[in-house]
Amino acid sequence: MDINLKGKNALVCGASRGIGNAIAKQFALLGANVTLVSRSEPILERIVRDLDTSKGQKHDFIAADFNKPEELKQKLEVKIHEPKVFHILVNNTGGPPAGLAIDAELHEFTTAFTQHLLCNQVLVQSVVDGMRASGYGRIINIISTSVKIPLKGLGVSNSIRGAVANWSKTLANELGQYGITVNNILPGATATDRLTQIIEGKANKQNHSIDEVSKEMTDEIPLARFASPEETAYAAAFLASEYAAYITGINLPVDGGRTGNL
Repeated sequence: MDINLKGKNALVCGASRGIGNAIAKQFALLGANVTLVSRSEPILERIVRDLDTSKGQKHDFIAADFNKPEELKQKLEVKIHEPKVFHILVNNTGGPPAGLAIDAELHEFTTAFTQHLLCNQVLVQSVVDGMRASGYGRIINIISTSVKIPLKGLGVSNSIRGAVANWSKTLANELGQYGITVNNILPGATATDRLTQIIEGKANKQNHSIDEVSKEMTDEIPLARFASPEETAYAAAFLASEYAAYITGINLPVDGGRTGNL
């Protein structure tokens, strides 16, 4: 099996770092034309310059703030009216701050809902007509294993991720007739800046060292280590490919076996 995304246009969100950045790089290596989405224009410019172009690809970016869905919509309309069909969409946004659900302020829920579900809706509505017309559509949402089992200390994230997962399943049912697949990848503990923040927060609260907290976390993982962002990118590459044409509406954990159910 040789995954080839040559000729496909991919829109990858949260592409300035972590899992989103790893997915953008992997898609470029496989031949896709990648448009990065994130807030920082200088960082995006640098990443675009460094992406693989050995297969003649042309890469691009959109600098957008996911706290402003209407502004995101306007910027997408400009890009898509070039015209440009996006065959692959990766919805990926940094998770909400840690904390108990009972302690969260209302604005923490509304902010997370805007960044994750409302902006995802804007993005899908912007690309879906092109997917229908081209006969090829892959929508991949990077969520969390919390949609299967809520994670301790991530109250707002647990709540909003669950909403995104059910939104995704609904879309899979609605869009399947057009050959458009909609799937969720559920990363476990992955070596990103967010994981570092979570570990540091736990260490401060528990008065433990970083190494002690890291060991506590890896002890819960059957594979006994954190994932690399690239390991989630490999899963995304498969779901984006022609080989995943009959897979839709699923949650795919990439978690080293940590999640305690099927």
